[in-house]
Amino acid sequence: MAHLEIGHEVGAGLTAIDPVPDEDTEGSDESRLALGRFVSLARRGRGMSIDTLAELTEVDVGELLSIERDAHHLPDTRTLYQLAQIFGVSQHKLMGLSGLTRPKDLKYVDEAIRYAALSESVARLTKEEQAALDGLIAVLSERKGK
Repeated sequence: MAHLEIGHEVGAGLTAIDPVPDEDTEGSDESRLALGRFVSLARRGRGMSIDTLAELTEVDVGELLSIERDAHHLPDTRTLYQLAQIFGVSQHKLMGLSGLTRPKDLKYVDEAIRYAALSESVARLTKEEQAALDGLIAVLSERKGK
C-alpha cells in the first residue's frame, strides 16, 4: 500500500485517497465523463460561467475546464468538496465519480453515466458555432506543405 501512495498527499477521512491501481481505470473514464457533464450542466443550469464558478469555489479555471472536458483528468479533493458545497450534492459520490475513491455501491455511478449520455444536447449549432467549426475544419483540412 505504501508503494501505491507515493506521490500523493497524506490525508485522513474525506481527504484520504483510496489508491486505485492503474489497470482499474477503464470505468473511471466513463464516470469522469459523467462528472464533467454534471458540473457543466449544473453550472449552466444556474446561469454561471466557468469564471463565476471558479470565483465561488475558489478553484482555478483550468481545473474546472479539465473536469468538464477531460475524462483523464483526476480532480483535486478540495475541488470536489467545493463543487459539492456549491451544487448541494454528496462529496463522497463526486469522489466516486472522479475515481479518487472506489464506490461500494455502483448504482449511482451507472445512473450518472446513463444521465450523462441522455443529457447530451442535440440542439443545432448557432451561426457563430457553425462559423467557428467551419474555420476549424478548414485549418484541420489543410494539407502539409501547401
